Amino acid sequence: MGDERPSQPGRVQVLAAFAAIYLIWGSTYLAIRFAVETLPPFLMTGVRFVAAGLAMYLWARLSGTARPTRSQWAAATLVGVLMLLFGVGMVSWAQQRIPSGAAALIVGVGPLSMVLVDWLFFRGPRPDGKMITGIMLGFAGVALLIGPEQLAGAGRIDLVGTGVILFGTVTWSFGSLYSRGPHLPKSPVQAIGMEMLAGGVVLLIVGTLVGEWGTLEWDAVTTRSLLSVGYLSLFGSVIALGAYLWLMRHVSPARVTTHAYVNPIVAVLLGWALADEALTPRILIACGIIVLGVVTITAGKEAPAEMEHG
Repeated sequence: MGDERPSQPGRVQVLAAFAAIYLIWGSTYLAIRFAVETLPPFLMTGVRFVAAGLAMYLWARLSGTARPTRSQWAAATLVGVLMLLFGVGMVSWAQQRIPSGAAALIVGVGPLSMVLVDWLFFRGPRPDGKMITGIMLGFAGVALLIGPEQLAGAGRIDLVGTGVILFGTVTWSFGSLYSRGPHLPKSPVQAIGMEMLAGGVVLLIVGTLVGEWGTLEWDAVTTRSLLSVGYLSLFGSVIALGAYLWLMRHVSPARVTTHAYVNPIVAVLLGWALADEALTPRILIACGIIVLGVVTITAGKEAPAEMEHG
């Protein structure tokens, strides 16, 4: 693969990338749950991203891309820490302290965080009334989809866990927006592979520092957990995260982050199709509100995504 970014991606490419982040990330909730049944979260996540990042990096190098510079590795490490350590690893840790429904709702502030960070720190467009309306509709739909019983969980919401997820959501926004800049290699495959590889190594280091190797019982690791890590590496990381970071280079951040609203719908529909979970009127109404919010955000002519040169 060459070193040039395609200036105008085709409509089919964009739709395929959105399908990946909408559908695949909606299915990874279950895979993560299976993986951490018998594997420590930081080490599992680190292995997932090291495997995916190494595959993409080697693919890029064998395809003729130039060896990255030290400054490019530094930029990739920064993106990896912001998105993968804080945005994925720490959020996974926090979900041990608060109900999954509440965690999903907190992550639902992601689109608002993205447009505000883009506007305030990356010279992005000021969010207009239509954008804010779409974001609020999407957030309200996620809250209704989750339902009061899941939001309440087993007790009161843990403030530390809530704060960690909010922090991870903001750092994910910063990392996503920084990944569009000129600090990384021009080849998307190489840049994405470096980000995942660097972030995965940091996650392995953190898992080691917090003592996860001591909690790992090799004899207890199940085939289901190992297969889930493989699924997360190939589909959740190489395909879906790769599609997400590619979209960040070509499509407005507000549109890309609509996955935060669509993923819960996909998870609910998979539960209905594969686990005989009920589709109640509340869920159907919530899905309709979310779709309306996504349509509101994505309606209108798309301006070309600008690369940050700060």
